[in-house]
Amino acid sequence: MTRSARLLPLLLLSTALLAACGTEGPDGDPVAAAASAAAASARAEDAPLVPGELEERAGALGIAPELVYVTRAPGLTLAQQSVGVLGDDGFSAVYLTGTGAQVRLSVERGSMTGETCPGRPVGDGTAGRATCERDAEAWYRTGGGQHEYALPKNGHVVRLSAGSDAVTRDALREAAVSVHRPDAAEAAATLPSPRPAAGTPVERGDLPPVGDGAPDNSVDMGG
Repeated sequence: MTRSARLLPLLLLSTALLAACGTEGPDGDPVAAAASAAAASARAEDAPLVPGELEERAGALGIAPELVYVTRAPGLTLAQQSVGVLGDDGFSAVYLTGTGAQVRLSVERGSMTGETCPGRPVGDGTAGRATCERDAEAWYRTGGGQHEYALPKNGHVVRLSAGSDAVTRDALREAAVSVHRPDAAEAAATLPSPRPAAGTPVERGDLPPVGDGAPDNSVDMGG
């Protein structure tokens, strides 16, 4: 074993000691305190949704919970600020590729068949006919400089759309294949919480913008 390999565990231990500086566990062990803090942080990030929280989060945005979908395709990152309602109660979100191109995931009620596919616009287009090609259980659709995969589900359609020149068909298909209903962690990462985070201060209207923060109880001149 090389000297550098023998030093690695010592370096890791030193890092843990530095991270725990000033904090000790119940038995005065800073290493245990660091491990406990890391575990607590992991639990906070991965905490599952309580029953009904998906419905609460989706409902706060006007989205039907059963219309929320996500994708895990490699190279795609959710643009959190893009998540919102589509139409009456549909779902819409944008994922970014490594080059900054956009892939839009949208879900709306309805169906898509060989007869209705050509008459519906592709992506966020508002007019024009589409060219439709069956691909396994989905429709591959092109038109208006965009292309998309449309996946008919039970009472709704999930669509993955992008610019034809920005995202390849293979990448779009991979995103469509990876589409699924979110688990608890994915729902929490996708939908904003309708409640303030724990520890968030409540703003008061009677606090002055400067000074020590005491309520402003002064009165105008004359009383």
